[in-house]
Amino acid sequence: MNRRLALKNLMLASGGLIALPAWASEWSAADIDDAGSSFSAKEQLTLAAVTGTIIPAGNSIGALTVGVDKFLQKLIDHCYEKDVQLNTKQQLAALDVRAQQQYAKTFANCTQQQREEMLLKLGASSEKAEKDFFNLVKNETIRGFNTSKEVMVKYLKYEVAPGHYYGCVNVKP
Repeated sequence: MNRRLALKNLMLASGGLIALPAWASEWSAADIDDAGSSFSAKEQLTLAAVTGTIIPAGNSIGALTVGVDKFLQKLIDHCYEKDVQLNTKQQLAALDVRAQQQYAKTFANCTQQQREEMLLKLGASSEKAEKDFFNLVKNETIRGFNTSKEVMVKYLKYEVAPGHYYGCVNVKP
């Protein structure tokens, strides 16, 4: 075994793990450019509808308000293997087909309740591909929403360095 090569690879992997949280926290929709997505326009609309169904806007902000759909596109394109990317695109297309069969409209044009029913069926499905897609999109939507700059700063009151540092303070003995 080549120890130098093993140490070099270990250091490179450690550096990548250190850089990942810095990229994935406190992001905003403006940080993500739309160019270079492997998702077609139809797939982007369907993915936006899925994220908007999982965390709807309601009385406050929702997943689409902070750009979670764009975050997911970039995340799936750059951080997941080809088989996961392919399954995601196949399941997005299957959602549109199911919506056409059941409601005679695309998934994005269905009502919130209709979309929820279709997604819950995916989550309860016995087919591995459907369940994997649902779990991936649900988990990453929640993570993307919770780590967005708007949610972290405005709602969770996140501070990079909590508290304030007072350098010169008189101390009573």
